[in-house]
Amino acid sequence: MFDPRKEDPTAATPERIMRVSPLDLRQQRFKQVLRGYDRAEVVAFLTEAADDYEQALLEIDRLREDVKRLEALLSEHREREANLRNTLMTAQRLADEIKQAAHTEAKLIVREAEGRADLLLQKAQGRLDEIERDINEMRLRRRTVEGSLESSIQALYSALEFIREQDKTREDGQVLLHRPRGAGEANPPATSERAAGA
Repeated sequence: MFDPRKEDPTAATPERIMRVSPLDLRQQRFKQVLRGYDRAEVVAFLTEAADDYEQALLEIDRLREDVKRLEALLSEHREREANLRNTLMTAQRLADEIKQAAHTEAKLIVREAEGRADLLLQKAQGRLDEIERDINEMRLRRRTVEGSLESSIQALYSALEFIREQDKTREDGQVLLHRPRGAGEANPPATSERAAGA
């Protein structure tokens, strides 16, 4: 038995040519023979069959129109589906491209930031080295100034001692000649010079 549900709805069915129309059924006349069928029953049956046949043909025409309409609708939906699929693929491709561009830009920004950080570190290290050199140079200068101050203080102290001795000897009536002392030398042997003056 034919089952239309098992047929492919998209497949085009060949149009069947009807050799007998409802009008043919209504107008058909049979020869009368002896011992034949009841003529009224045959005409009634043919009329009923013609009516059913005509209804079936009208239903087929209506179903064909429905099939055409549904096929057009299906074609439109398939076209929309294809457009939607293309749009989704384009959106996915654009999203991938944007993601790749963002990833590349992020790498570039990180590389640039690392380069700047390295440059700042190099500058800071150079400045630190320069400051350390300045500190070492100042320490050397400080030591030099301290040594110079110590020498000056020692010379002033020696001169002060000499002046004090001179003042003392003037009171005693002796004159001493200035003789510079070394840093570790104690008070000069004033007694021998005084003795020589005496």
